[in-house]
Amino acid sequence: MKTILAPVDFSGISDAVIAEASGLARALDARVVLFSVIQPPVVLGEYAPLMENIAEITDAGEKNAARHLAKLEEKLRADGITVASDYAVGSPVTLIVEEAQKVGADYIVMGSHGHTAFYDLLVGSTTHGVLTRSKCPVVIVPAKESKDAKAKKKVRR
Repeated sequence: MKTILAPVDFSGISDAVIAEASGLARALDARVVLFSVIQPPVVLGEYAPLMENIAEITDAGEKNAARHLAKLEEKLRADGITVASDYAVGSPVTLIVEEAQKVGADYIVMGSHGHTAFYDLLVGSTTHGVLTRSKCPVVIVPAKESKDAKAKKKVRR
């Protein structure tokens, strides 16, 4: 059975990623592995006294991810999809690529948040990082256009 890894961050694009992964799973008779990465907050030296709160924040993020993943698993199972899920704490690109290798992913289906090229240049892009490091094909689900972007296109015409 083929395996499709679907990294989700529970943002607006996650539903589209899950729909795409489900469609691909049906077409290939594959299972879907949902995966979420919790990024611990970055703390600068002067905020060292707040370090104990980071563990609480990370723990809350893990509980939230587990709860969301369980709901998504239930929905996919109801649709007849074989599904599993997991989460990890750390750097998204590294962890997504490692999870793909761990589960033997044949495909990774993930979203593009539609940031500008300037944003990606300054901050980096998880999708781009996975694309350049993955050993399996990556299916990118584009972000929906915002209302502002649609309005600008309409004005240009």
